Amino acid sequence: MFFVDVVETEGLGNRGYLAGGPHTAVAVDPPRDVDRVVSAAARRGVRITAVVETHVHNDYVSGGRELARITGARHLLPAGAGVEFAHTPVTDGDTIEVGDSAGGGPELRAVATPGHTPHHMTYVLAEEGRETAAFTGGSLLIGGVGRPDLVEPRLTGRLARDQHASARRLAGELADEVRVLPTHGFGSFCSSSPRSGQRDATTIGAERKSNDALRKDVDTFVADLLAGLDDVPAYYAHLGPLNARGPDPVDLTPPAPAGAGEIARRLAAGEWVVDLRDRRAFAAGHVGGAYNIEAEGQLATYLAWLIPWGRPVTLLAADRDQLAHAQRELVRVGVDRPAAAATGGPERWLPAGTEPRVSGLGTFAELAARWRVHPGGGDVLLDVRRDSERAEGHIGGSAHIPVHELRERLAEVPPGRVWVHCGSGLRATVAASLLDAAGREVVVVDEAYGAAGEAGLPVVTPGEG
Repeated sequence: MFFVDVVETEGLGNRGYLAGGPHTAVAVDPPRDVDRVVSAAARRGVRITAVVETHVHNDYVSGGRELARITGARHLLPAGAGVEFAHTPVTDGDTIEVGDSAGGGPELRAVATPGHTPHHMTYVLAEEGRETAAFTGGSLLIGGVGRPDLVEPRLTGRLARDQHASARRLAGELADEVRVLPTHGFGSFCSSSPRSGQRDATTIGAERKSNDALRKDVDTFVADLLAGLDDVPAYYAHLGPLNARGPDPVDLTPPAPAGAGEIARRLAAGEWVVDLRDRRAFAAGHVGGAYNIEAEGQLATYLAWLIPWGRPVTLLAADRDQLAHAQRELVRVGVDRPAAAATGGPERWLPAGTEPRVSGLGTFAELAARWRVHPGGGDVLLDVRRDSERAEGHIGGSAHIPVHELRERLAEVPPGRVWVHCGSGLRATVAASLLDAAGREVVVVDEAYGAAGEAGLPVVTPGEG
């Protein structure tokens, strides 16, 4: 009997898979930190005989090449992927045996499903001739499809039509009970729809009833898909070429330790110093000029999105475990080898006699109270959500700059004490630290956006101006 294990990368909203049994297995779209896949195989007592990738990824660094090297497995990629390293090309209709003469096992059927990329391939898992699961990568997702605009702007319209055709090909060839196992769509920006991944599991039959690609005609589907595309993280432009060249092995050894003097020198040189502690610890006391991107959350996404690519980064962590967690998160998006690191708190990161910088935490109710008592009294509310989120509703009188644009638009923030909000507090924390480093007085609104109306703030919904 075969198995399918999920290798989850929650911070990036992605899944890899290990499938096989009883003695051998295939890894599908593995993450860069391949030790997690190797450990999963060891727990199962299986040998990895094949590593397959649905496409060249833009949102994370692939571990496929390294996993194939250390296991001796075949590395299979779509024939049109254009990678620069040795691999086995796969074309539509190819069959990949997962088992071997000693143990047998399931097999994969390659199905060309262009759309997310021109070369995209889906792999359908079958055991004893019965197809039971489809590894759909960035093609058919849970409740949506992968976005078609990550390769080349001139191809976006054509790839959107290809997504529609590919989804319908899968629905036409596969039975209702076949499980759909995508790589993207669990918070990944590779998804074309925020609804993708709201369910944890799906089948072809469930998608027939709910997926727009299988419910709408091609012209309506394409128009709606293109109209709904959101911002693309800036680092995506670097990861596709990196994956095509072939990433280096991961190095997770501890970074060089940094003392207070070195931290100060790196800040003075314009390097990035990132405080990984939670927002409450940061607000209570931090190194002036450091940015606060919490280790627990979407650290990799927002650090890689905001930092000038290739700029040295020094990490400040509460302890060694937090530092190790952050290193692992960052290598997944190509931010390798921190220039230096330190653990503890501001008392260890600042020169003797230097006071930590403090910043504020607040609520929408506290802001509303201040506005009632001191209308126009120098408090500014800054919304750092994406354009698509603000279009669904915003707080009247608030300024708006998406967090990923803020570093280049700091001069546009109105004067006064800046209260910063997002959807949950995570992005507000990042944005507030950018403003704090620029010398502004800031308060992070440390609660969900839904509390704004309950606090009495004027929430403007679509159609109200």
